[in-house]
Amino acid sequence: MSLSHTAAEYMLSDALLPDPSSSRAKGLRLELPSDRLLKFVTVGLPLFLVSLAFAREFSAGSQISCFSPTNFTGKQSAYTDTACWDSLIHHGFDAEGRTITKSLWALKVFPYSLLVVAVLMYLPYLLWRYAAAPALHCDLLFIIDELDKSYNRSVRLVQHMKKVQQASAEPEQFWEEYERARRERYFEFPLLERYLSCKQHAHALVSIYILRNLLLLLFLAATCLYLVFLHLNIFFQDEFSCSIKTGLLQAEPHIPSLIPCKLVFFSVFQLISLSVGSVYVLLIPVVIYNALQLCQWDKGLLSVYEMLPAFDLLSRRMLTCPLNDLNVILLFLRANISELTSFSRLNAVSALREATANKEDIDTVIDFMTLLAGLETTKPKH
Repeated sequence: MSLSHTAAEYMLSDALLPDPSSSRAKGLRLELPSDRLLKFVTVGLPLFLVSLAFAREFSAGSQISCFSPTNFTGKQSAYTDTACWDSLIHHGFDAEGRTITKSLWALKVFPYSLLVVAVLMYLPYLLWRYAAAPALHCDLLFIIDELDKSYNRSVRLVQHMKKVQQASAEPEQFWEEYERARRERYFEFPLLERYLSCKQHAHALVSIYILRNLLLLLFLAATCLYLVFLHLNIFFQDEFSCSIKTGLLQAEPHIPSLIPCKLVFFSVFQLISLSVGSVYVLLIPVVIYNALQLCQWDKGLLSVYEMLPAFDLLSRRMLTCPLNDLNVILLFLRANISELTSFSRLNAVSALREATANKEDIDTVIDFMTLLAGLETTKPKH
């Protein structure tokens, strides 16, 4: 008998979780995987393409090629290219023969506009980082620590029950006391459960998360509309007529009124705009999906922790409207499941309960531990 008692003590001691290390606070993920992917693509893609455009500009030299008259010298041709690139105004004629002008300056500022787009896409991340991440970090640290401690308290309770049962002269009286303690909820963890219940009535995190996704959705849509505007108005005109008869050259008779020019970088800018626009259009459903995650509860994690005694946040129907801070915390707990050591053990116990023939014998992790500790021979059936 002493050998079995010693084996039970060792088994229960091994079931205890180790003390959390100080690296847990540094290892918490304060961004969901989908949000991290969105930040990487929305910010990194325009920066990468702009760097390619600037590299091509520096390597190729002039971005414009004008067809100067044959009597122009080399310096005059260079001046023509520079003047037309500085103005970027197309001079044409309407159906009645009147002169019309069209500015192509959007092509010159297009690389810099993509830099502005990258900065705008980074703003929702900054909003989340400074307005919500500090509070979320504290919530996750407390809840993860309390969930692991609740599991450890359950195991230590079984250790104590084992010693009391061995010292008890009347096993039936011991189990009657145990059942009365369960009915009167002596085994509950009020601090953790009430803290989670309070988070149901808070809406700071969920408001910031929804605002973050709305801002990102707005910036994505605005960028796509901006690119559509460029394509409809400018990105189909790689040739234009330039006038250099301005200033001191206005009265020169040998200078033609209009000089045809061609934009050398035009195809590159078209490819960049199409790439950014198509990727951003594909990311819009991802942003909408992230926001719609808050419309339903992630009950898988809490249902596993109902194996803890008197932890019945689900069974007591405390989960009401999912648009609150508790649902956001559950999403981030799922993303930080590797830091939640007790989850894997409780998940295994929950799976064993489903596979047990007499499921009524196992309600909590305490019931499962008492079975493993060898108390099933005297434990009354529920």
